[in-house]
Amino acid sequence: MILPKTNRLTNEQLAEVTQIVTEFGCKIQPIIGAVRTIYAIVGDERDELMINRLEGLDYVDRIDRIQSPFKLMDRRSDLASHRIAVGGVTLGEELFVIAGPCTIDPKNPGYFYETAAAVKEAGAHMIRGGVWKPRTNPYTFQGDTKSLDILMEGSRRTGLPVDTEVMEEAHVRLALDAGVTCLQVGARNALNYSLLRTIGREVASRDNVVLLKRSIHMGPINEFISAAEYIAAFGNPNVILCPRGTTPAPDGYRNHPDESITPLLKEKTWAPVVVDPSHSVGKAAYVPGAALAAVAYGADGLCIESHVSPNHGIGDDPKQALTPETLALTIRQAKQLWALRRTSAKATR
Repeated sequence: MILPKTNRLTNEQLAEVTQIVTEFGCKIQPIIGAVRTIYAIVGDERDELMINRLEGLDYVDRIDRIQSPFKLMDRRSDLASHRIAVGGVTLGEELFVIAGPCTIDPKNPGYFYETAAAVKEAGAHMIRGGVWKPRTNPYTFQGDTKSLDILMEGSRRTGLPVDTEVMEEAHVRLALDAGVTCLQVGARNALNYSLLRTIGREVASRDNVVLLKRSIHMGPINEFISAAEYIAAFGNPNVILCPRGTTPAPDGYRNHPDESITPLLKEKTWAPVVVDPSHSVGKAAYVPGAALAAVAYGADGLCIESHVSPNHGIGDDPKQALTPETLALTIRQAKQLWALRRTSAKATR
């Protein structure tokens, strides 16, 4: 990574460093932070001649070479001071909550509008709503692009930003053009590196956030962080890691709850962690306890499914969506636990 002496390189300086690295078969990828832009060298950066030439430029402060499989997401990288702010919350400074239905029903938009207003009242900072849905069975409802308009209308009515899952390149562009703040990468696509590259490129010059869910097929923690590295390496450092349950699932649970990986992630990466307890356990009665467990393990936020009338929801809502009343209670308790944990952490420093 190239760290300039100023907040960012001028166009002429960027052209010069690009010319140098191109000679060695590499390219430059700017990573735009809140107060500083750093420049990732994409390719084999071990050539000492290239490094010496770059370090000899009077506008370069230093070249960081982190011996890690994820150079940008590593907690020792210069992005360690990067902060992600969305919905009026800087993650890490306040418990961040995303809530809303699994799937937007295009035939009954009123349910989404009511739910959006209710989750805001309950204390959520961002609304989730499925426009396109990955389904195991090809004959079940796959979502509808028309629901994108309903999603954005819910955002306008409440003033809250929105999150929705994208599954292909066309979805990425449609969501961004519509004004979606947070692009969600679901468990099925967390290993879709082509999609991750596209998301990184498409949002490189924007303030959009990416919620990257953990695939049930991911093995070591490094594989999860490396998936986030794809997004950051192609230009967007605003990546949030989302554990959402893995396999094998204990009897009675949808997946094996994996909120306990939160401290392991924080030992390796600076990225905030927002846990999805709804998909972890798959049953509404278990979600509040799973949410509190996630906070106890150090999660920076929660992503919870909620619906004003779960039995009228489509997708997963009838099984695992919380009513707004239960959501409000869960958020209050989670915030109390988050504050207690933060106070305890300060006392032990």
